[in-house]
Amino acid sequence: MEGSDSIITLSSTPPSQSPSSSSSPAPPPPPPVVLSPCAACKILRRRCAEGCVLAPYFPPTEPAKFAIAHRVFGASNIIKFLQELPESQRADAVSSLVYEASARIRDPVYGSAGAICQLQKQVNELQAQLAKAQAEVVNMQCQQANLVAFVCKELAQSHQSSFDDLNADSHSGLFHSISSPSYFDDTNVNPLWEPLWT
Repeated sequence: MEGSDSIITLSSTPPSQSPSSSSSPAPPPPPPVVLSPCAACKILRRRCAEGCVLAPYFPPTEPAKFAIAHRVFGASNIIKFLQELPESQRADAVSSLVYEASARIRDPVYGSAGAICQLQKQVNELQAQLAKAQAEVVNMQCQQANLVAFVCKELAQSHQSSFDDLNADSHSGLFHSISSPSYFDDTNVNPLWEPLWT
């Protein structure tokens, strides 16, 4: 009897401690607890569901981000737009929406296109100023080349004229010494002609 009681005691262990129960899968983790609704749901005053499409892109710490986009595009359009995109492109799309909404608030008529046109206008003006400056540089280089050529020509002419004056002076002095009456006086001629008369 005592042996049978001990068998009953061994077989009466709880099923949770049996070795076969250790191989069963672990229970699923509890769903994440949402401490506060996302900025979009908070502004829209609605309950933020677990699969809220706006929650990953409009955190509760950035309420102005959704307020700007909501003011221009509306919540339904933002939700529809995000649902039509794959998740890999949604973050960039939200950044573009917020940027365009900010531009629309600053310039309701043209939005970001107005800022792009303004920047393009500045680029065109700077390119025109650069072309004008380059033309002035080329013009000054031409003027400098002409001035250098003129100076070289003047120097060459001055050297040539001084050389001509020097030659003219030497020739005129020789002619003057030969053509002077004293050159053909008796002292200069007689020694040459004396042998002929002797």
